[in-house]
Amino acid sequence: MSIGPLRVGLVAGETSGDTLGAGLIEALRRRRPDAQFFGIAGPRMSAAGCETWESAERLAVMGLFEILGSLPELLRLRRQVRARLIAARPDVFVGIDAPEFNLGLAEGLKAAGLTTVQYVSPQVWAWRQGRVTRIAHAVDLVLCLLPFEQQFYREHDMRAEFVGHPLADQIPLVVDRAAARARLGFPAAAAPDARLIAVLPGSRRGEVERLGSDFAATVQWLRERRPRFEFVAPMANATTRGIFSAALARCAPSVPVQLTDGDAQVALAASDAALVASGTATLEATLTGRPMVVAYRLGALTSFVMRRFGLMKAPYFAQPNLLAGRRIVPELYGSAVTPARLGTELLGLLDDPRRIAELEKEFAGIHIALRRGASERAAEAVLALVEGRS
Repeated sequence: MSIGPLRVGLVAGETSGDTLGAGLIEALRRRRPDAQFFGIAGPRMSAAGCETWESAERLAVMGLFEILGSLPELLRLRRQVRARLIAARPDVFVGIDAPEFNLGLAEGLKAAGLTTVQYVSPQVWAWRQGRVTRIAHAVDLVLCLLPFEQQFYREHDMRAEFVGHPLADQIPLVVDRAAARARLGFPAAAAPDARLIAVLPGSRRGEVERLGSDFAATVQWLRERRPRFEFVAPMANATTRGIFSAALARCAPSVPVQLTDGDAQVALAASDAALVASGTATLEATLTGRPMVVAYRLGALTSFVMRRFGLMKAPYFAQPNLLAGRRIVPELYGSAVTPARLGTELLGLLDDPRRIAELEKEFAGIHIALRRGASERAAEAVLALVEGRS
């Protein structure tokens, strides 16, 4: 490690990576007040003191083939960032999520003699397991958010630490539902047949383009059958808000839906149940104890290749199901994602109080297992790696 302030290069992908990065920056600064941070960051990382070279939103692309349209720009950006990081010579580079971008970047940085970390394991245990060899070449340490990931890496002779999930630390074990409803302007108590449904169609443009219309049509389907249902939809950014607003105008023109800027945790805490795109939001729903129906849809070509070559190894894709080791919430994929299926599954949850009670108990256990002081543990692991190499 160089003499002087700790210098950390960071690249975060989209909203969830920005949140993780901000927590890591704050935890590292508590240990090393003189630490300096720079790289690709979102607004929370910038507010925490990261010098922002580019916006994290530029990396919000998913899918094997959906990325192709953005590939030239992403490759050019990666070359530029790699050159800047090699010139800056940080004590450590931490890639946060965005594995398709960060692993290639880390590989070049490690070859140039830099210490490299991947914060958030790629879902290598779920699909394209052959990537583990590339990960071993690219990074010195993987910081895992889920407990079963550490064992996977150890079986492949890689250094990995399970740090827990920052969301489990941030979200209280018992959420104040009345306060959340008040914040959104919904009454704390409602008529027996009234329900508030949180609708989260995704944080990436591609997700909302693929799921937005079906989610909006499900809102219409539910309202026709349960006229007292109300809906709140937290939007990750202006782009996704515009896409989903258009979908609502087409598919549910007569249904009032409260769109919020962010505040997903508030919307979930206030709701009776949630309709959620697969991803971090399913974990947020789990940690707020909300029954949910999860949907997942990739582009047609990506889906075909994954099926054709058996790339998907995990039995589930929804995080609560993965963490429980069994199917505890409904998850619908591809052509199964229809308004009738989504709506029927959601009503099945809401109309079964015993099932809801069982889910709440299961979710509480998951919350406790993940509540480990993740940002603090991640900071300690990064510093131990850096100091061990000094």
